[in-house]
Amino acid sequence: MRKISKLIFAVFVVGFLGATIYSGYIIYRKYVHEKEVLMQMIGRLEADSRIAQVIVTGTQVNPEDQRRTTSIKFLEFDSKGEPLPPKYFTFSGNIIQFQSLVVRFDDKFIKYADKLKGKSIYLFWKAFFLDGKNTEEYIISEVAQIPKGYKLEGKTSDIESEIWSEFWDYALNSKKAISKGIKNAQIEAPGTKFVKGIIYTLKIEHDGGIRIDTQDIPQVLIGESF
Repeated sequence: MRKISKLIFAVFVVGFLGATIYSGYIIYRKYVHEKEVLMQMIGRLEADSRIAQVIVTGTQVNPEDQRRTTSIKFLEFDSKGEPLPPKYFTFSGNIIQFQSLVVRFDDKFIKYADKLKGKSIYLFWKAFFLDGKNTEEYIISEVAQIPKGYKLEGKTSDIESEIWSEFWDYALNSKKAISKGIKNAQIEAPGTKFVKGIIYTLKIEHDGGIRIDTQDIPQVLIGESF
């Protein structure tokens, strides 16, 4: 009888210890999972995407006014990260800006990687050199038109047109955006001094606006033409 009691007790102890260890493991896995999810949420808020690159292709002195002109190559990337046909602009200076429409969504959409609102959206509107009455500008995307990099394949549907029409409306009239989960909608104009020998990369922050990063052109490419 005593042997049976001891056996039952031993089984109980083993079962209790096993249940305790298993419960501890479940709690630990839950903690690890929650930590991973939290890190992913924070990572999404801190993430960014490359949207365009710019290089200076040449500079020369204008014989009429002796001002140095700056020619740039503007290469935009579409929503899949593929390059669009490049655009070339020449300005009477090298402090160049890119007027853009940017819509920021509520952080909750970014944290949970919402398919439609999981990061800020944007449109490049104009490239310009600010010089008072002599300001120079080039249109990149026409107002109320679907930019080529975002145009869906095939015929344009009424829904697609409506989405882009609303995008411009939100960017130009932020009051209408409040009920749509939009944190902020505004025009931005990131810019800097553009000189030869540097690659300028424009990035969109998933929870913010557009910034410009710089890096030297790799030595192996200097002096080469393709």
